[in-house]
Amino acid sequence: MNDRLDIQSVLEALKRELPTGPGTVALHEPCFAGNELVYVKECIDTGWVSSVGKFVDRFEQQLAEYTGAKRAVAVVNGTAALHMCLLLAGVKPGDEVLIPALTFVATANAVAYCGATPHLVDSDLRTLGMDPEKLEVHLQTIADVRPDGCWNRVTGRPIRVMVPMHTFGHPVDMDALADISARYRITLVEDAAESLGSFYRGRHTGNGGRISALSFNGNKVLTTGGGGAIITNDEDLGRQAKHLTTTARVSHPWELAHDQVGYNYRMPNINAALGCAQLEQLPVFLEQKRALAERYRKAFAGIKGITFFTEPENTRSNYWLNALVLDEAEAGQRDELLELTNRNGIQTRPAWTLMHRLPMYRDCPAMDLSTAESIARQLINIPSSAVLGAHRDQA
Repeated sequence: MNDRLDIQSVLEALKRELPTGPGTVALHEPCFAGNELVYVKECIDTGWVSSVGKFVDRFEQQLAEYTGAKRAVAVVNGTAALHMCLLLAGVKPGDEVLIPALTFVATANAVAYCGATPHLVDSDLRTLGMDPEKLEVHLQTIADVRPDGCWNRVTGRPIRVMVPMHTFGHPVDMDALADISARYRITLVEDAAESLGSFYRGRHTGNGGRISALSFNGNKVLTTGGGGAIITNDEDLGRQAKHLTTTARVSHPWELAHDQVGYNYRMPNINAALGCAQLEQLPVFLEQKRALAERYRKAFAGIKGITFFTEPENTRSNYWLNALVLDEAEAGQRDELLELTNRNGIQTRPAWTLMHRLPMYRDCPAMDLSTAESIARQLINIPSSAVLGAHRDQA
């Protein structure tokens, strides 16, 4: 009996779970089946299409209510949201910021925008996010905790902030990371860009850190076209976030006065209108995505050499991007499987290029990254659009 992975069987399993017909099944595409046209048309008809309007206020309020955060501030994209989170968390030029090596480049870029340096952390196979146990060992080796914070004994720089990222929507082990951040005097900021609709121990992601970032890019569970948000349970930070992202303008009936260097990161009303309509459908999107994930889990359960990644313990994932993980011995077939699926009209892709493999971040301080390297070799993302999980005729 052949115990090796048969990539043709993977293709056939995907074909059984995905729609047939001409064209490519996308990795993740938006669904507009609610009030999107009604709300966007209202913006156009009234002329309120830019950064002021009722839909911005409504979207922020509804986001705060859904996530359970005290304050939400809508911005132009998730990278802008994370940049602002880091600034408000006190990141300064010359600082180091702990981020996962396995992440989208925006996480590292936001650190660089602050003039700081990413410090790369390995991943946990159970969550695909930061590994708290390996991070603890690493910090024991290089960290010096002082009254003014945590310092890297090797580089001589302060380690100011830790940024766990919920990979593909799967919540990371926030309790363990929060404990580390408290003991080492490192501020915790969540990159929750991919995890709207995900919960850790019954609490929505983004509530475990001092301040957090969400993304509503066109390929996210909910989209505003482009867009993002800052969420926090610190009312003062929320007010600062709103002020700084609206060019730090001082309220006045007619004068254009600004009291500090601000950022034009405001979300336009027309994008917020789209977001309000999408939020109304979010429970359905999440239900459909979980249904698709369950179908995938069953479909790949009997195929040797490959595993469908399921939500970690004590979490409820939004299953933003579904993932297959090849056994280490089968990692050499990853690219062949990617080529086979894409040639057959099923869009798949590998995980992001690890941050230390990118030219601008290759010299950043880093711990042993062997698990992240393994995940990068073995993981494949497969089609995950909410509509694919809708009930369909199985006949």
